[in-house]
Amino acid sequence: MSEPTAVAGRTREITAGLKPAALEDFYQDLHRHPELAFQEHRTAAKLATRLRAAGYDVTEGVGRTGVVGVLANGDGPVVWLRGDMDALPVQEATGLEYASTVDGVMHACGHDLHVTWLAGAAEALAGARDTWSGTLVVLGQPAEESGGGASVMVADGLHTRFPRPDVLLGQHVTPGLAGFYPHTPGLTMSATDDIDVVVHGVGGHGSRPESTVDPVVTAAYIVTRLQAVVSREVAAAHSVVLTVGQFHAGTKHNIIPADARLSLNLRTQDPRVRHRVIGAVRRIVAGECRTSGCPAPPEVTLRPGYPNTVNDTALDGQIAAVHRELFGADTVFDFGPAMGSEDFSLLAPDGVPYDYWYVTSTPTDVWEAAPGTDLAEKIGNVPGNHSPLFAPDLSVLVPGVRTLVSAALSRLA
Repeated sequence: MSEPTAVAGRTREITAGLKPAALEDFYQDLHRHPELAFQEHRTAAKLATRLRAAGYDVTEGVGRTGVVGVLANGDGPVVWLRGDMDALPVQEATGLEYASTVDGVMHACGHDLHVTWLAGAAEALAGARDTWSGTLVVLGQPAEESGGGASVMVADGLHTRFPRPDVLLGQHVTPGLAGFYPHTPGLTMSATDDIDVVVHGVGGHGSRPESTVDPVVTAAYIVTRLQAVVSREVAAAHSVVLTVGQFHAGTKHNIIPADARLSLNLRTQDPRVRHRVIGAVRRIVAGECRTSGCPAPPEVTLRPGYPNTVNDTALDGQIAAVHRELFGADTVFDFGPAMGSEDFSLLAPDGVPYDYWYVTSTPTDVWEAAPGTDLAEKIGNVPGNHSPLFAPDLSVLVPGVRTLVSAALSRLA
């Protein structure tokens, strides 16, 4: 581990030649051509081309559309840098001149920025390989958006086909006045689970409801009862979010359907609380179906998603210190664990420490126009990740490269 002041100085030297216009061109091209999970063929090819040109040994198709670039540069630690590549099924509404050209698909979570930062950092470090020693592994990950891309890369031999890391590093763009770099030691993101529910009723004509068991009514009661799980079955000290994201039933106005389907999403930060909430969901669903006289038990299918993301405390402290030295002491702060979830941690082999931090990106004029008197209120009133209006300020392109470069240099010999 190098001293923060020295790392910051080396980072400034190494990144002095960054060309903002070139980064903008690359980013805007990616933004215009978003690709959904496991369809990131064009994005992956763009990243792979840049890595090869910089001298990396590149493997494509890892985990279907993933990219791995390896730059061996003598003895020393092995550092993995990760950026995710997939877009979202969102219709863009930003009005940007470089807005998405793909109908119904948008980089609404900033993964185009992540790839741009990753490529820029990989090139800068490759160009300065006489200043460090070790091995740099660059990961372009597919399908972070609930596609399980990290798990698929691991299943495809990520941990055995490439040099084992000493550390795994990554970052995410986030709403907040551009120019800050939040770090949270320990728990930084929540676990997520999806729960599918099928309520079985007895269908029939809308004019004769007495001859049916209406699954729509039963499912509606379930939705209402679920709202009390967090407020009445979870201690106030615990952060939990339980969302009913989908409710599907019926095909026509005058037909009572035979079944209804619900899709739930659960976010938790404590495994014991997770277990309790899942149990409550099962109990409520079963109870409402029995009360309604459903002809068959409901189906409740748990689809475990991503685990908690828990930064290595010492590693996070070291990298946060470097970022303070590089950008200013007041630019780095801890805004606590988020309810968002990530599969980033799954890329780390057992026992390997990792660190994941944020880069704020809201343009100054948008931030100042947003109502609110404190940080939380402001963040809640500007376009955030997954919004059709999400439009990061281009001023974050160069700093986002420097955060990755400096983090890698802090570990490389």
